[in-house]
Amino acid sequence: MSEERTVKKIFKGRNAIDGAGVKLIRVFGFGDTKELDPFLMLDAFDSTNSEDYIKGFPWHPHRGIETVTYLLDGSIEHGDNIGNKGFIKAGECQWMTAGSGIIHQEMPMVSPRLRGLQLWVNLPKNKKMTKPKYNGIETDKIPKNEEEKALVKVIAGKYKEVDGALQSDYVNINYLDVIMNESCLWEYRSDKNLNQFIYIIEGSATIGSDFIEEHNCALLNHGDLLEIVSGDKGIRFILLEGLPLKDPIAWGGPIVMNTKEELNLAFKELDEGTFIK
Repeated sequence: MSEERTVKKIFKGRNAIDGAGVKLIRVFGFGDTKELDPFLMLDAFDSTNSEDYIKGFPWHPHRGIETVTYLLDGSIEHGDNIGNKGFIKAGECQWMTAGSGIIHQEMPMVSPRLRGLQLWVNLPKNKKMTKPKYNGIETDKIPKNEEEKALVKVIAGKYKEVDGALQSDYVNINYLDVIMNESCLWEYRSDKNLNQFIYIIEGSATIGSDFIEEHNCALLNHGDLLEIVSGDKGIRFILLEGLPLKDPIAWGGPIVMNTKEELNLAFKELDEGTFIK
């Protein structure tokens, strides 16, 4: 018999300014890690005013995490300290493993609309100091599963028999972009031990007795069956789930380690110029 997932908590997010002055919504972050493990932070951004984002995210470090940028509209130029550079374009995803340490920048370009999400995923304690790398996922490389009432884009992991564009080397994650028709039911079955949440990009939905509005995030209780009923205008949402790491967390700005000593060492190495391994 199936155990249905229900809504545990709704995160409405809060207005925030990050980088050199980028306006965004911090959906969840510091202080929410235990419930959302292995996910650390989710930021959403959506603007038609370039003044909200043009100052971007100049050079800054990361260690101990992966950053996943999924861009729906616009373009972001990126580069790092070891010569990697390029653009994230509309419909593309960049999966960056910071690992032992990277210094990079992300600079949005002026466009009619800049819209997307950035997710931080924790790394297991025995992989915190892994070698940094990038996985750039182009739009046409993201598999799609077309159903009668929904279109499911499989960014990472697996959906039914469809393998995602990326299989994470470090954490068991499924990342789906789901577009549903209006007033219909979508069912999703998965391992009940995975922590799971949805973030609504457009539209609204009902899960059990809970109504979730646009731009809200619903953390779900454990179960093996999720049933979502879309609103009368349809819905687009991301679904993310992963196996909890249950590791201790020491978090300081862009660096997430397991102990305060490791965190202090990271900032000491930044000061001394020995951060990059």
